[in-house]
Amino acid sequence: MKQQTRIKICGLMDVQTIQQMDGLPIHEIGFIFAPSKRLVEKATASQLISAAAKLKAAGGERPRTVGVFVNETFTNLQELLLVAPLDVVQLHGNESAAFCQMVREQLNVQVWKVFSMKKEAEGSSPMSALERLTPYRDAVDAVLIDAPGGGTGQTFDWEAIKEYMQAAEELGITLYVAGGLHEGNVQELLRTYAPNGIDVSSGVETDGRKDIEKIRLFVRRVMEA
Repeated sequence: MKQQTRIKICGLMDVQTIQQMDGLPIHEIGFIFAPSKRLVEKATASQLISAAAKLKAAGGERPRTVGVFVNETFTNLQELLLVAPLDVVQLHGNESAAFCQMVREQLNVQVWKVFSMKKEAEGSSPMSALERLTPYRDAVDAVLIDAPGGGTGQTFDWEAIKEYMQAAEELGITLYVAGGLHEGNVQELLRTYAPNGIDVSSGVETDGRKDIEKIRLFVRRVMEA
């Protein structure tokens, strides 16, 4: 039996949209704590996490809550988690494997590390996927590959996915793919590469706000793939 692709909807900002997601087979809901048009404050995040806890999602369970950070300090993460008890910390910056491991072990959260699929400078020697991921093998619970910047609606060259999937499988790490996904291209991605999970933000928005109908359609496309 084919294992269901994990679905993460990122960049939620209001309780109403979260409540409307009840019953959808999603696995994670993400909140942005880095400078962004989707930034949520600590107090708001606490309300959003409480709303997510009431949902029945994939497998009848509540979705896990994920906080997105860029080069945040350990102290700030520690303080935020006291107010907003996230399940997962997703790190988008230059965080080392040692930092990821410290967050994971001392703050008792899962840690996902994001790797940007930016083009290498001309004349430089690109690191292989295995070289990039190996240091994080015992420090993170999942890796996510994304277009540069994240949350921009831009895709990257999907040819890179295969190498990262092979590396993640070899290392025993769960792999998510993000970057410009929407209802019109997600089935092609899943049928061609079948990553463990996918992450969508701008692809389920209308005029910069989450659109529950687009979320439902995106989820349906994933389930049909």
